[in-house]
Amino acid sequence: MKYAFRNWLSATCFTAMAAISFQATLSISHADGLDDPLRAQYLEKLKGKKVAFLPIALSFDLALGWQEGLKRELEPYGIELIVRDPNWNSNAGAQALTTLIAAKPDVLIVQNADLQTYAKLLKKAEAEGIKVVQVNMRSVYQSTVYVGADWVEVGERATSAVVEACKGKSGKISIVQGPTSSASSAFTLTGVQNVLKDNPQIKVVSSQAADWDAAKAKGITQTVLRQNPDLCGIVGFWDGMDIGTGAAVVEAGMKDQVFLATSGGGEQRGACDKVADGTFDVDFSYDVPAQAMTMAGVAKWLLQAAATSGDSKGSIYTTLKVITPQNAAEPGMCWRLGKS
Repeated sequence: MKYAFRNWLSATCFTAMAAISFQATLSISHADGLDDPLRAQYLEKLKGKKVAFLPIALSFDLALGWQEGLKRELEPYGIELIVRDPNWNSNAGAQALTTLIAAKPDVLIVQNADLQTYAKLLKKAEAEGIKVVQVNMRSVYQSTVYVGADWVEVGERATSAVVEACKGKSGKISIVQGPTSSASSAFTLTGVQNVLKDNPQIKVVSSQAADWDAAKAKGITQTVLRQNPDLCGIVGFWDGMDIGTGAAVVEAGMKDQVFLATSGGGEQRGACDKVADGTFDVDFSYDVPAQAMTMAGVAKWLLQAAATSGDSKGSIYTTLKVITPQNAAEPGMCWRLGKS
């Protein structure tokens, strides 16, 4: 028993002395600083690399905000950001994408015009070793990473808000879609239908595609309001387009009657200001600056990863911000171009 106790005591003392010695050594080492063993490797792997960005256009808040964020996050590390602007023309986009693939960037970030147009080109890019990140609008080809909104969730939450607002009213609603060939529009519509199937009291009197065009959305909504003066709600698919939808409601003098739910990137003038002035009743923001940081982070990781393109595939969905008249003026709820 004494022998066992003596061994335990010796072991305990040795462990304590070793711990004291280690802490003393660590303190001495830290007196002159401690180098990060991975920093040099990180900087070396990023410097001189190329990231290409192809939005559907550079003339609207989402693309401009993404570009701003990517520049801010990538260029300080010596990463060259190459940007092309097809200006809403999918054929021009396909040509630009073909040229970018030939230029062999290390990472390619693409906002798809629709489900099909870029699919074969994205597959070709990854076959040639270019890692592809799709942003906000998917293709039928699943690339290495998708970063963007969960459109089914967007549709469900916008429709739930409209259903709640229509309680005790006519139950008549209108849906203003984006292009039917767009993944974001198609997935959002699925979310809408998920809610409507559980709310049979709601009647959809119009479901039309305004093709992301505010003027077209306004014209569609003006007609719907004339035909349905007891309309109680509208589910819109993008706030940039639904500026026209909301204008039609306001001009008809029906703002207090018709509840308009929409979604977008959360830019101040197109989101918070429009909720504050009553154009929209709620705007579900997928927060463009946060998306840009995620895309840049993914690009930095891919530039370091040993895996080849296509080895693994995944998605990073955006956490939504809900902009209402009660919080639209709160700091940080929205962002401004040039200040993201």
